Amino acid sequence: MRLTSKGRYGVSAMVDLQKNGDDYTPVTLATISERQFISLSYLEQLFRSLRSAGLVKSVRGPGGGYLLAKDATEITIADIIRAVNEPIRTTLCENAVRGCHRGKRCDTHQLWSAMGQYIYRFLDAVTVDMVCRGDVNLDTMEFKPIENYLPTTDVAIENIAKVS
Repeated sequence: MRLTSKGRYGVSAMVDLQKNGDDYTPVTLATISERQFISLSYLEQLFRSLRSAGLVKSVRGPGGGYLLAKDATEITIADIIRAVNEPIRTTLCENAVRGCHRGKRCDTHQLWSAMGQYIYRFLDAVTVDMVCRGDVNLDTMEFKPIENYLPTTDVAIENIAKVS
C-alpha cells in the first residue's frame, strides 16, 4: 500500500487543527507548520483542497486562520484523503490492466483491489475526533455497509457473483 505525503500531512494538519483550536479560535497555518514540521507552502496547497471539500473554513484578518467546518466527529480520515486527491494505491495497475503484466491483468489484482476497498472502509470509520482521543480500536468501530465499497461495473458484479 502506498499513501504519499499529501494524505499523511492532510490528516496530521486536521488533527492538529482539532487539538489546538476550538469552534471560535482559528489556528494559523504557520503554527501548524511549526508543530507538524510541514512546509507552509505545502500546507497552503492542502488547505485549499480541504476548504474546497468543505472540511475547513478560513477566517481572514488579524487573529485569522482556519477552523474545522464540521464537528470532528463528522470528518473521517477518508474524507481528508479524498479532499487532497490522494489515492490509496494497493495495486500497481491503472484501470485494472495497465501496469500489471504486459497489458494483462495480474493474478493477484483482485486480492490487492479488495484490500484497497477494505482500507477505505476502515478510513471511513475513523474520525478526526477518534484520532485526537487516541480511540482508534477495531473492537469498537462501526463500519458502513460493505455495499458502499463494492465496484458497480457489470464485470465487477459478475466477478463477485462467481466468488459468492
